[in-house]
Amino acid sequence: MTKSDPYADIRNLPHHESKVHPRMPRANRAAQFMPFSALSGYEEAVQETARQTEQFRELDEDSRRRLDETLQIIQQGLGEKRNVSVVITCFVPDEYKAGGSYREYSGLVKRVDAYRRRILLQDGMALSIDYISDIQIEERN
Repeated sequence: MTKSDPYADIRNLPHHESKVHPRMPRANRAAQFMPFSALSGYEEAVQETARQTEQFRELDEDSRRRLDETLQIIQQGLGEKRNVSVVITCFVPDEYKAGGSYREYSGLVKRVDAYRRRILLQDGMALSIDYISDIQIEERN
């Protein structure tokens, strides 16, 4: 006894081609079967939670005094119409969570705004004096 093939009568027929709808490209057909993420945004939320931040470190009295002296030297140089080039280490608070990170900024000082307690660099960067942990004045030739 042999089993009869229930599809034998249609197995060798030509594939139907629609005259109205063009054949879908293979890449688009494959995209229909791509993995589906039911929790959109979940992976980004996990990464944001895992991202590390630093805490702001208050300066001791000696460091604060040195920073004030450096600011006076910068203001004196600006008063004498000299270009003062600096490298500033500054704490930048994080926009989304507690803490932040320490970053270095370098450039020419445009002015020291004592009223708003910030240093303005010529590239437009404004750095809060309260968050500055170190200022190095670079010698220019």
